[in-house]
Amino acid sequence: MRQTNKPAQPDQIKNRDQVRKKNHAWAAWLIITLGSGLLILLMAFSITMGAAKIPLSSVWDALFHFDAGNTHHLIVIDLRLPRVLASALVGGAFAVAGAIMQGTTRNPMADSGLMGLNAGAGFALSICFAFLPDLSYMQIILFSFAGAALGAALVNGVASLRRGGATPMRLVLAGAAVSALLAALSQGIAIYFDVAQDIMFWTTGSVAGSNWTQLKIMLPWILGGLLGAIALSRAISLLSLGEEVAKGLGLNTTTVNALSSLIVLILAGASVSVVGAVGFVGLIIPHLARFLVGMDYRFIIPSSAVLGALLMVLADLGARMLNPPFETPVGALTSLVGVPFFLYLARRQRRAL
Repeated sequence: MRQTNKPAQPDQIKNRDQVRKKNHAWAAWLIITLGSGLLILLMAFSITMGAAKIPLSSVWDALFHFDAGNTHHLIVIDLRLPRVLASALVGGAFAVAGAIMQGTTRNPMADSGLMGLNAGAGFALSICFAFLPDLSYMQIILFSFAGAALGAALVNGVASLRRGGATPMRLVLAGAAVSALLAALSQGIAIYFDVAQDIMFWTTGSVAGSNWTQLKIMLPWILGGLLGAIALSRAISLLSLGEEVAKGLGLNTTTVNALSSLIVLILAGASVSVVGAVGFVGLIIPHLARFLVGMDYRFIIPSSAVLGALLMVLADLGARMLNPPFETPVGALTSLVGVPFFLYLARRQRRAL
């Protein structure tokens, strides 16, 4: 007799969903715990590498038995440790900002670089260096926030001009156009006012200039943004199902969207003020996290923070090791991975239309 496949019963579907959720939770905890351990090891290894190779024992001594007369100790504490810490913080911030944007807009190609935030923050930085050279670093961060907000507003405004509103593809195209415009304006200001050398690190993307002063100011902003993202993670999961569905489940979508936008501006603005226009971290990492831990943003956001930190520390290590003693821009390395991934997403998005 022919065997027929019986439809799954509600209890079977419920049990299957529970098993899947449990597996995703385990995967998330493994990424967070093992990934954090791997991040610490990678950071320690990264500190030893560079134009001057430093033994791991010297790094340990510098951390716990600092000697101001020891050259290796000075290199570790004053140069490499703040650089590595900045890489980890910025990588986590960019990745979480991208995850929030993809969840709230339901746009798989959303990223702070593609949506104009990085270019807007860079434009604000060029204005600071040209017209307000005496600003403190805290004031520069505030200008970065304002520039990121300007970039995001321009992208959303341009994408919404045509009938049908801001579709994912229109947002990407508008983001590319606005980013190119703001980048051109930034370069024009830099050349005309002779500040191109001052903003070179922000144009190409680099953590080489990171220092303890920047870290002390940046750290509360990024940690606050990350904690805020985790607090909103359940609401972002509901919003990712669709605005109508989220409203039907009792979610105040206006408030969640406003808070999410604020967190993205904080994370992206603070990051760009330190490392400049490093793109594609917020595009790649959330997709990787979603593949590993499922669609629940309570797992995606902390996993993205760890994976983003790993990617940036690894990219910074590669920037120092590819062509020593010279450095390759970190933004160029992330683009080597990000551009093919973006093209793959664009092609898949086109097929879905």
